[in-house]
Amino acid sequence: MLQYFIIDSNLFMLTTNTHPKLLDQVRDRIRAKLDSIRTEQLYMQWIKRFILFHGKLHPLEMGAVEIEAFLTHLAVEGHVSASTQNQALSALLFLYKEVLLIDLPWLDNVVRAKQSQRLPSVLKRTEVSAVLGRMSGTYGLMANLLYGTGMRLMECVRLRVKDVDFERGEILILDGKGGKGVVSPLDRL
Repeated sequence: MLQYFIIDSNLFMLTTNTHPKLLDQVRDRIRAKLDSIRTEQLYMQWIKRFILFHGKLHPLEMGAVEIEAFLTHLAVEGHVSASTQNQALSALLFLYKEVLLIDLPWLDNVVRAKQSQRLPSVLKRTEVSAVLGRMSGTYGLMANLLYGTGMRLMECVRLRVKDVDFERGEILILDGKGGKGVVSPLDRL
């Protein structure tokens, strides 16, 4: 960490040998692993919530028991979904494994959130056509691309003209989920 101070209109630099803060270490490690900005934001939020839940104890002072208590609290009192609880678990496992370099024992005593029992609603083709037919401009183009190619929203936002090959009838989706490139046919649109 660098600190600056001024004496008689001269700027001096003072270096200190302090270690980066825990959340800065987490952020640096996530970025080194090339995870998305959304993953970074979510993991940071879950780690902060975990630390605050246990009265601002440092994670080095906590372990599997505290993680199990936090995840159980999310399911029982927080009434979070199973996917939300899994997201929190992933963030905490990342913290311990990748940042603190601690292998945790298997977390057997966590009360798991219940999986949703409802079936998802699906639009009929005529309903999808009606919705897409009412959209125009940039948003209409994006909606058609999302529906026709199966792209994720951020993949569509990052799409560039050079990624569309009209001669071959393909769209090249670079840096998709998992850093993979995917080719989608244009005739599906």
